[in-house]
Amino acid sequence: MKNFKYILIITFLIVGFNVVQAQKMDNKKLEKILLKHTDKLEGNPGYWQFKYFQLYLIVVTDETHNRMRIITPIVKVEELDSTLMAQALKANFHSVLDAKYAIADDILWSVFLHPLKELTEEQIESAIKQVYSASVTFGTSFSGGDLVFPVAE
Repeated sequence: MKNFKYILIITFLIVGFNVVQAQKMDNKKLEKILLKHTDKLEGNPGYWQFKYFQLYLIVVTDETHNRMRIITPIVKVEELDSTLMAQALKANFHSVLDAKYAIADDILWSVFLHPLKELTEEQIESAIKQVYSASVTFGTSFSGGDLVFPVAE
């Protein structure tokens, strides 16, 4: 029982340390992380655009309201048929992972949304890859990455 208490205390300390570490993201730190993935970061703190492979990704933050999003446009909504729309909605549940397909301003976007302060560098890097992947696989595999949840038929 004594060993269990020590294990429990150590576990809480480790988890608590990780939570504290993850709750410190801000625009300054985010900008440094984004610069690792591009040669040129355009914009100002809180609104950046950069090229990731052949796509331009946009990163928008709101430090006051603790929000961050990474987005890239895919296609005008008027160019979509009902089959593609249904496939995109199914992919939101099964295969695009933390990225999602969303519509704004009559455009279908690949989007990742998250509270800013709680983000880790690993989550940002994963989000960039997922937004990119969801965009380039739209209309084919609709994939945010390697993981796919099984589809119930």
